[in-house]
Amino acid sequence: MTISLSEFLAQLAANPVLAVTVALTLGVVLVNGWTDAPNAIATCVSTRAMSARSAILMAAVFNFLGVLVMTMVNASVAATIYNMVDFGGDTHEALIALCAALFSIVVYSVVASMFDGIFQGIGYTWVLLAMCIIREFLGAGTFGGGILGPDLKGIQIIPSQFPAGMLTLPVGGFLVLACLIAAMQWALSRSKNKEESK
Repeated sequence: MTISLSEFLAQLAANPVLAVTVALTLGVVLVNGWTDAPNAIATCVSTRAMSARSAILMAAVFNFLGVLVMTMVNASVAATIYNMVDFGGDTHEALIALCAALFSIVVYSVVASMFDGIFQGIGYTWVLLAMCIIREFLGAGTFGGGILGPDLKGIQIIPSQFPAGMLTLPVGGFLVLACLIAAMQWALSRSKNKEESK
């Protein structure tokens, strides 16, 4: 059975439950797009290993094939999923279950993305703060430049003839980052060795 877009919109206006179900379905499609699609496609496209069209086509084909092969290979999994959603012809209960599942997908994806972004931002902020403090201290011999000291130039800790001015340049940022990564790797390997020796 096919219906035109105008008939579909008329049914949406006449049936609020259908409108909620369609809105939740569109929400699931949206959150699926911002979570799964970038992971599946972005790396191929950004490295220019594949064109955008080829990557999207590949993702669509293999998503479909994954479901198809799984149901063919393991019929018991397909039967279990089918029996889980069998409401014995009660469409009201089926619709409630469908809307609840769609709503939970949308809420989980939004909340998970929000916390992921917040905690990644906090992690990057701490790394940048550590780099800035180290670069300022060793490169200019000051602490709190721009917020402390006379004329907001920072508090002079190391006499001005001793600091390594190269650390205030961009190459100094890479050197400090390399040292921070090396220190972190050393600390992680040391703690791993202690755990293995116990």
